[in-house]
Amino acid sequence: MAMSSKQQKPTFCGSEYDELHKVILCEPEHMAIHDVINETQKHFKQENIDSERALIEHREFTEALRNHGVDVILLTPLQKYPEQVFTRDIGFTIGRTLFVAEMASEIRQGEENVLKERLESQKVPFLDLTKGSIEGGDVIVDRNTIYVGMSSRTNEQAVNQLKKVLPTYTIETIPFDEKYLHLDCVFNILSPEEALFFPNAFDKETIDMLESRFNLIEVTEEEQFTLGTNVLSIGNKKVFSLPVNRQVNSQLKARGYNVIEIDFSEIIKSGGSFRCCTLPVLRGNK
Repeated sequence: MAMSSKQQKPTFCGSEYDELHKVILCEPEHMAIHDVINETQKHFKQENIDSERALIEHREFTEALRNHGVDVILLTPLQKYPEQVFTRDIGFTIGRTLFVAEMASEIRQGEENVLKERLESQKVPFLDLTKGSIEGGDVIVDRNTIYVGMSSRTNEQAVNQLKKVLPTYTIETIPFDEKYLHLDCVFNILSPEEALFFPNAFDKETIDMLESRFNLIEVTEEEQFTLGTNVLSIGNKKVFSLPVNRQVNSQLKARGYNVIEIDFSEIIKSGGSFRCCTLPVLRGNK
């Protein structure tokens, strides 16, 4: 594990729902389904992805973030990385530490080097995780508790390293059906009391645990497929969500959330949505 030695600028993330100030994105300039790596991609393999349309969607999302006061850092998209738009997976911020992840899928290995180069140029400090594999889509932050999904992308060796680095945090591992790829595709915390979840991905013991901690908002199978769980909170009960996920949006609005609807229908064909496309650098305390 290595730490960058450049002059430090602030990084902080204490939850999934505090006000978002700075985030890392990457435009889907070379987005395409090459090697199928999840169930969604399998469904859209023949149709594939219209990268021009994906770019339009992503730029609308980026503009909306900036209009809400979020500072956006853009990575350089490279043709050899067709999944690069999903910046959440290559890193995650917990407390004042930005971790660079260790990618499990061969098609995505190397994306983390682009991130590290950008962080160095921005003088943003980071810790480079080098043991096992872990991806940011499996890491969900809720104050002093970190939920880590045990998946085909995140293993026990990496979790043990994280525990050593973060001794003051409670790190809870969550088993789920690996066909859903990452934990944030089936579970997402919206506030200290509320969370979205897709029950079919979990066993009864896990559901009982989640129900004891959160008021759970259930996502249907249809809207899980269109990534209804993978919304992005930017704080102050403002949440980005797809227009197609009407039931999720209706439930959020009924609970007082300001739902910002952006069409992401092309990008989600590759298996990720708003949370997957964002790597928070600064959230909450500046």
